Amino acid sequence: MNTRAVRAVARKDLRIALRNKGVVLPIIIVPLMMMILMPALMIFLPIYLEPMETGEELRREMGAFFANMPAELYNLFAGLNDQQTWVVVASMFMFAPFFLIIPVMVSSVIGADSFAGEKERKTLEALLYTPITSAELFIGKVLAAFLPAMVVSWACFVLYTVVVNVAGLMVLGRMFFPNLAWIVLILWVVPAAAALGIGVIVLVSAKAKSFQDAYQMSGLVVIPIILLLFGQMGGILYFSTPTVALIGLVIWAVDAALLTIAVRTFGRGEIIARL
Repeated sequence: MNTRAVRAVARKDLRIALRNKGVVLPIIIVPLMMMILMPALMIFLPIYLEPMETGEELRREMGAFFANMPAELYNLFAGLNDQQTWVVVASMFMFAPFFLIIPVMVSSVIGADSFAGEKERKTLEALLYTPITSAELFIGKVLAAFLPAMVVSWACFVLYTVVVNVAGLMVLGRMFFPNLAWIVLILWVVPAAAALGIGVIVLVSAKAKSFQDAYQMSGLVVIPIILLLFGQMGGILYFSTPTVALIGLVIWAVDAALLTIAVRTFGRGEIIARL
């Protein structure tokens, strides 16, 4: 594989994306609101609005979430009052699936533009006739969306860690975040989810007639992640370390299969015929 050609495609797409304020502003503002402002409100407001009770009351109100929780996770709440329990629940469990949405959401803008945007700018035909293989072209397009997605995701994680530990110091008197499950989530699962989402979005972009069509269809990629969120709050699935590691392994396996299929079926002739 010609890595220089792959990097050239990725650099070109990144330059185009970063020059466009309509692309840059959403991929910065929306993640910050989702992973900084929203967690800060959800974690801190109940601390000041709710009277301090024993943790048992909150556990009864959350029903299935605590009823089906594995013992090793349930032990995290031993001896905690309501406010302390809420801080741990909100920070450790509620926002974990959101960190799978962030890279997909960030990359969807650049990924959707990868081929559909070039069609609209009338630059795709020249690119398709360059001496570069279909695999190199596809991987270059994926890489251009993957890199900013990971930078934004990890930056949000650092800021989220600060918010959570400030709450921890105020309510529990100690810093408690991140634990091992979160480290596995951020370093193992988030890149896998980003690669999966981007691979699907770039394939959709290659077949879509316009950027708008590709961007709207890319929204479907987050549905499985939203199901993970509801599964956890419903007491069906918990983000323990083994579970997170297994989810990452499954997603990486799907990534490998998707990349293989995409490289084999990615047809430049078909794209040229659609122009």
